[in-house]
Amino acid sequence: MAYSTTIINFMITILISLILSSTISESYVHRSSSAPFKPNTLILPVMKDFKNNLFATTLHKRTPQIAVPLVLDLNGRILWLNCDDNYLSSTYRAPICHSVQCARAGAHSCHKCGSSPTPRPGCHNNTCSVIATNPITLKNSVSELALDVVTIRDFNGSSGSNASRRWATDPHFMFACAPSSLLQGPLQHGVRGIAGLGNTPVSLPVQLASRFGFRPEFALCLSPWGIEGTMLIGNIPPRMLPKIMFYTPLTVGAQGDYSIRIRSISINNKNVPFNTSLFSKTKGFGDTIISTTVYQTVMEHSIYKELTQFYVRELSRVPRAPAVPPYGLCFFIRAIWPTAIPDINLYFQNRNVRWRIRGYDSLFYVTREVACLRFVDGGTNVRAPITIGSHMLESTFVHFDLARSRFGFTPNWSQQNIYCEQYYNFTANPHHELHNFDATTN
Repeated sequence: MAYSTTIINFMITILISLILSSTISESYVHRSSSAPFKPNTLILPVMKDFKNNLFATTLHKRTPQIAVPLVLDLNGRILWLNCDDNYLSSTYRAPICHSVQCARAGAHSCHKCGSSPTPRPGCHNNTCSVIATNPITLKNSVSELALDVVTIRDFNGSSGSNASRRWATDPHFMFACAPSSLLQGPLQHGVRGIAGLGNTPVSLPVQLASRFGFRPEFALCLSPWGIEGTMLIGNIPPRMLPKIMFYTPLTVGAQGDYSIRIRSISINNKNVPFNTSLFSKTKGFGDTIISTTVYQTVMEHSIYKELTQFYVRELSRVPRAPAVPPYGLCFFIRAIWPTAIPDINLYFQNRNVRWRIRGYDSLFYVTREVACLRFVDGGTNVRAPITIGSHMLESTFVHFDLARSRFGFTPNWSQQNIYCEQYYNFTANPHHELHNFDATTN
């Protein structure tokens, strides 16, 4: 009898242990499922403004959430928004002066606002002052450092119905709350600010990397055709990278600007004898800048002069056409066979790493009869000896690996067909990601 009682008690003990184990397991699963979602990669759609040759994305922001169109500035140090026109959000916060957030943003002065009798977004006293810059007009404005919610779509590497429908949220994203006057200039109607992508603690990609714990890196694929471009932020899956990529060292300037070093230039595989010492003498920069807010590639005057003179010699039998500003070298293209247009190569750390500009890509077709070389004379007082414009980034997958200080690009001589649509279509419903700027309100 005692033996039976012992067996029963043992079985009851086992049963209770199983129940408790199940309860603990369910509790753990519940807690785990309620944990904040941390993505590996984020994706943003990018569209081209054909009128101004600028590229923009739409960021989901504020509470209640709305879509906010922003122009991409590759070298911008911070994301800034126009806060004058009814910026309404219940989650808006302005850090107090000398706070940790201010130190991270490099804001060491206090903001005072006397333009409004009552506090509002962009107008508080004893908050942080940051400088917001319009990269098109180069105008600056003292602005208020702010925090608000930002939501961006997760990227799982699948397309169509299998694409991720999850969204990652940063409830304390830092940005500059700027006055509406900073938006003046050639910006598409409806744009509400600038998304800075530079290598600073408060830029869009670096903040998101810090928030979600992934590597600081991002990639761009800018489409020349419409709204099919893409930006990837975070741990970019190797299978999403083109099969052939060239990498060259990436230098970061004092303001978070990106630059790379061009060692030589060739036309028809013949070296152009330009003055390489300019790369160390140019004020502020010793290397070539990459830009998304300058469309055509700009060269310092002496480099431009050597390049165009060399180019003319290679097309000596083709009649020149009058210059069409801003282009200084134009030809009557009826006299040119497409295969006769010389290729231009930019060489980096060695002759094996080159950015090839195919002959027909090096010309801008002004009319059916006239085409001009796609390089602009920047004069002698330039920011950098060469500024690579966004036209050279179109239909090219470019990778900014900030963790390894390197810049990657797809060499177009490799016969890889880079269609930015293939990345853009990885969003679950891509055409709903970008909105008509004219219909978007702040």
